[in-house]
Formats: sequence, structure tokens, C-alpha cells
Amino acid sequence: MKSSSGRSVQNSKQAGPQKKKVTGARRRIMLWLAFMICFTGWAGYTFFNQSTQMADKSAKLQEIKVTQTKTEQALEELKQEVGRLQDPEYIGQIARKKYGMYLPGETPIYPVDE
Repeated sequence: MKSSSGRSVQNSKQAGPQKKKVTGARRRIMLWLAFMICFTGWAGYTFFNQSTQMADKSAKLQEIKVTQTKTEQALEELKQEVGRLQDPEYIGQIARKKYGMYLPGETPIYPVDE
């Protein structure tokens, strides 16, 4: 009888720590799961926030590229105009058309409106 009662005592002692181990394991799993849910939520929020920021910056970059292209075209046109202004014949044409200036001995011819 002692052995049977001793066993029952040992069984009840063994059942207690096993129950605590299971409860502790569940608690650790629940803590890990809660941490993972929080981490995943934070990562998702950060991802979407950065995605919208990147989209905004991409749109701004596109606008700046268009502005840069227009500015470069205007610069090329101005460089061509400066190059033409170095030619005395072109300057003479501008003087005749805009200011009505002619070389000495040159007779202007005006169209007659009918």
C-alpha cells in the first residue's frame, strides 16, 4: 500500500510540473504571437507609408525632369541666337526689319497694298 500511495503522491507531484510546463509554453507562444502581430502591423504600416512617399517623390521627379527638358531646349535656342548674333549679316537683317535702318546708298523697297 505504501508503494501504491507513494506512486499516487509521485504522480500528483509529476502532474503539477507538467501542467505548469504546458501553461508556460502556451504563455510563451501567446507572447511570441502577440509580438509577431505587432511587428507585422508596424512593418505593414511603414511599408504603405513609404510607398505613398515614394509615389509623391516620383511624381515630383517627373515634373522636375519635364521642367529640366524645357529649360535645356530654351538654353539651346538661346545659344543658337547668340551664335547668329555674331554674324554681321544677321545683325544687318535685324536692323532692316525691326528698326528700318539701311546701309548708305541702299534704297528700301516697300510693297504696295492694293
